[in-house]
Amino acid sequence: MSAAEETLNPKPAARETGTSFIDRTIAFFSSVRFGVSLLVILVVLSMIGMLIVQQNVDGFDSYYASLTPSERLVFGKLGFFDIYHSWYYNGLLLILSLNIVLASIDRFPTAWAYIVKPKLTATKAWLLSQQPSETFTLAAANKETAVAAIESAFKRSGYNSVVTEAKTTEYGVDETGKKDFSVVNEKQHTVIFGQAGRWNRIGAYLVHVSLLTLFLGHFVALQTGFDADVRMIPGDENDKIQMIHFDLDKKEKFDVQLPFSIACLDIEQKLIDQRAGIDVTNTLDWRTRIKINDPDRGETIADVSLNNPYTYRGYRFFQAQTIPVGNARNISLQLTSQKDGSQISVEIPRLGSTTLADGTKIEYEDFQPDFVFGPDGKPDSRTGDYNNPVAVLGVTQPGAERIRVFAFAANVDNMPVGAPKAGYKWKLTAFEKSPFAHVLSIKYDPYSGAFIAWYFGGFGLIGALAFVFLFGHRRVWAIVEPNQFGKFEVTIGGNANRNHVAFEDKFRKLIDQIKGEEGDTVVSAD
Repeated sequence: MSAAEETLNPKPAARETGTSFIDRTIAFFSSVRFGVSLLVILVVLSMIGMLIVQQNVDGFDSYYASLTPSERLVFGKLGFFDIYHSWYYNGLLLILSLNIVLASIDRFPTAWAYIVKPKLTATKAWLLSQQPSETFTLAAANKETAVAAIESAFKRSGYNSVVTEAKTTEYGVDETGKKDFSVVNEKQHTVIFGQAGRWNRIGAYLVHVSLLTLFLGHFVALQTGFDADVRMIPGDENDKIQMIHFDLDKKEKFDVQLPFSIACLDIEQKLIDQRAGIDVTNTLDWRTRIKINDPDRGETIADVSLNNPYTYRGYRFFQAQTIPVGNARNISLQLTSQKDGSQISVEIPRLGSTTLADGTKIEYEDFQPDFVFGPDGKPDSRTGDYNNPVAVLGVTQPGAERIRVFAFAANVDNMPVGAPKAGYKWKLTAFEKSPFAHVLSIKYDPYSGAFIAWYFGGFGLIGALAFVFLFGHRRVWAIVEPNQFGKFEVTIGGNANRNHVAFEDKFRKLIDQIKGEEGDTVVSAD
């Protein structure tokens, strides 16, 4: 490295004629130009994936139907409907990963040398070739004072400094102006080397590691895991999840057995306006309370909300969507006794029950948001909105058979459905709105590939890029040597691998600090 830096006018290297085919192939696959080309192609393919609706996205059916036959044929043959799982997309990721590995192996030793073997010395001619550089004199009492002034300025500018004593060999000149090697003059000078941010030299390789981690994590998640949906209706229990296989506009559904069962205990929807409906725009959060029955680990109770997924044995549960048919999480009833006209208020949770003082058992069976009797005489709902809410109850009096009772929110006293039953008039006074069911998305990731990709790869990449571009490696050398006037000539120069304009500004401030350390300073021409 030092030899390369000391060369002022490097000559073009001669083309290697005896390079083997393997060496040429490795050089090609490790080149930066090849890697950038792959990145450009991947960006183009990713843009195609964003512009063309993918087959596993909601709404693909209607999008596919809107295409012309020729578009369907061409896009299908090229794999554009599932581009992120296509062989060529994954192949490009593999080749790009190989390029990153080979480029890192090829260039990392040079970057590491900046850290473990810094260039501590320099010649005056090499320093003057740096941009920026400057020469001036210090009227110090002795060399130690001049060196101390420079070290102090380096420290205040954030540089770690090293002082090295070096020798420069100069040869005499004959009458023709050529070097006379018989005349040798050795000059002693002091070099102060300062640097800051040296670890930035390996920032690019932190980016490489983050990219490879991102690629590997997603590949592992894709190969070993899957995504599925399961409908959660309070009271239901499932030990299977429904998988969907996409084949353009065709969806093939099949069940996959779980090593445990999932029971839905409760669903809740927190609304912005309690008087409005249960649509997405009026929702703060969804919450599903589940019980996992595992033969190996027993029972586990868990809450899954919009911003709080739950992980169990490699299965990660997310809120996906709701079945937007109105229901009630709990109901409040007012019962008016036929005997004495007294009123009783009761509250029953969904699928719950309560028992009155006289032994009458009331069970909350069902809820119809827009009640109507169907053609078969059974209770039904015209719509999913809360237009005519009714609670369907099962009532059992002591010693009597169980009967069905409808509790209306509307006033139906003069209608047959409002007639007293089981000794009471029934009225629905209040209820907590909630949907008929939630749909949980279950992502199976046994080796935490997605976790590794996002947290170590994704966030690591953001941190590595910030480290690379927001910081830089700054190096400064100052040569101190006495002149014929009893003062000390200082030749200073430096370079940075990032943000050269800002470095030049800091370089000028550094020189002002050095001059400020010595009040009597005479500045010579550059």
